Amino acid sequence: MTVAAVAFRETATIDDVTARLLESSAALSYDPNVEVRWDEPIPDDHYGLNPEWSTLYGTRLWDEMSEEQRVLLTRHEVGSIMQTGIWFEMMLQQLILRDQYAKNPANNEFRFALTEIADECRHSLMFARTCEVLDIPQYLPPRATVELARVLKTTGRAEQAYGPILIAEEILDVMQRDWMRGENVVHIVRSTSKIHVVEESRHMKFARAEIKHSLKHAGRFRREMSAHLFAGAAYFIARAMVSPEVYANVGLDKQRAVEEVTTNQHRKAMMRLSCVHLMDFLADCGLLTKRVMPIYQSVDMI
Repeated sequence: MTVAAVAFRETATIDDVTARLLESSAALSYDPNVEVRWDEPIPDDHYGLNPEWSTLYGTRLWDEMSEEQRVLLTRHEVGSIMQTGIWFEMMLQQLILRDQYAKNPANNEFRFALTEIADECRHSLMFARTCEVLDIPQYLPPRATVELARVLKTTGRAEQAYGPILIAEEILDVMQRDWMRGENVVHIVRSTSKIHVVEESRHMKFARAEIKHSLKHAGRFRREMSAHLFAGAAYFIARAMVSPEVYANVGLDKQRAVEEVTTNQHRKAMMRLSCVHLMDFLADCGLLTKRVMPIYQSVDMI
């Protein structure tokens, strides 16, 4: 088989995957302005996320907190996670645009990439409105993380563009599958989580297909380089999800809260749970190497 024939077959495989994703997108997509009951009152006793997903759940500090503080903490935590999501979605839109720049617009891959960007715009607006309704202040990742991300979004290509996308989406997916079913979680978080889970499942399939396609003929050196980039992205994403300012803003001792979060075995277990499928995929692609495993372990992803 000629090189041209191999390239055509691989392109056709991506095209087949994205054709199915386009069909799914046409059949099952949501308008948050219609689907979410934005004007419905928020019950005072409803959490921002399932208590078990709170960073402080299972600590002495959690036991000492009043129920009102716990509710407020979870609302600020989900707000921080959503705002980290907005920051990351803005970055991934740029990564996808750069990857698809000057590609054939007749291909399903190109069309789904733009469909994903449209989804991400709606998701960011949806998260922003949720934070507004819950009266959550602005939370941003650390300045160093924001600046490092500028390098990634400017230089990332092929699997290096889609890897960080998959990592962020996989972590959120497991969390939000619980939030959307939480009877004591505020209704707008349940609704926005459901929308995000359904639509991001297509994005994750797209990212996995792009990563496998990009690495099909990659040598050992390239895989190791990509493995390190993936692990580095995972490290910064995991650390940026809940801002330490959350604790101060709900009236807790920030230093003590951060210390208890750092040693919270329940939080570590929940984090590992949210990364099981991701780690399996990375291992299958040869991207979970001995050199990068300590990085994932440092943020409790394995």
